[in-house]
Amino acid sequence: MFSTLKDRVGEVLLPGDEFSCETEDTISLTDRAKPDKVVCGPGLRWSGDRLMVCKSGVLRHKQPNVFWIDSQQRRYVPAKGETVIGIITTKSGDVFKVDFGGSEQASLSYLAFEGATKRNRPNVQVGDLVFAQFIVANKDMEPELACIDSSGRANGMGVFGGGGLLFKVSLGLVRRMLSPHSEVQSDLEQLFPCELVVGMNGRLWVKSSSIQQTLIIANLLQSCDTMTASQRRELFSRVKQGAL
Repeated sequence: MFSTLKDRVGEVLLPGDEFSCETEDTISLTDRAKPDKVVCGPGLRWSGDRLMVCKSGVLRHKQPNVFWIDSQQRRYVPAKGETVIGIITTKSGDVFKVDFGGSEQASLSYLAFEGATKRNRPNVQVGDLVFAQFIVANKDMEPELACIDSSGRANGMGVFGGGGLLFKVSLGLVRRMLSPHSEVQSDLEQLFPCELVVGMNGRLWVKSSSIQQTLIIANLLQSCDTMTASQRRELFSRVKQGAL
């Protein structure tokens, strides 16, 4: 299976395509070779001894054995441990309701902020942006967010967003931007100095020295969704030369 998957890397796969253990994985009739363990990413799932494709896109591979489907998906499904950008929509007692772009809203306790106590409540208002992490995310329970890590520190999370611009991109672009040594981020840093917050739910927040630069950065990032690497570099070079 591992060799078959590697041969299909870079190809477009559709839901229903599958991979199964083949005879070349064996050494003899009595001594079976230990198969390589395949780690499934988004778009792939196990069904018995078969690996099924559950969404359309391009098959990607990361050493040594991680495979996933790269697609222009915009619908976000919460996962425990992922950080997202949310909008406070309701304040109900000691709990805030947060819109993160999913099928339902998440809850955020007022105690889930660094230094928050019953007497020292955080200053959070309806409409504020929060950068938070999922601590509960499964299909049978209401999603729950927190703005502190396991040691009780904010670690960059909390209320933010004064004077910036919030917009949406595909989840595939978000993963490319959050990958180590991201070319998109490095190319962007050479254009304008800016503050950038990236949520795994496809929301981006950017703030630059002027409104014009902020709008240019937002338009560039949204254009990167449908561009190849060479097209992106050409566009960024034109902007650097003052074409836009």
